[in-house]
Amino acid sequence: MAKLKIGTLPDDKPVKVNLELPASVHRDLVAYAKAIASESGQSVSDPGKLVAPMLARFMATDRGFSKWRRTAHSRKEGTREE
Repeated sequence: MAKLKIGTLPDDKPVKVNLELPASVHRDLVAYAKAIASESGQSVSDPGKLVAPMLARFMATDRGFSKWRRTAHSRKEGTREE
């Protein structure tokens, strides 16, 4: 099996967010949870718990977002509050 981008789930204090997903995305999350269980042995009781690490991974590997974030941070540091 190919190596999954999301491995084990971190134990972190969550922030509650409600959102609607297309049924096809939910089916894929369920399938991904099964793949994680198969590969790592870690059972994922709620496929919704995969959303946060997937989003984090996506944002961490998005070069455009990283560049924007660095630029926005640089601009923020360059301004002085009076």
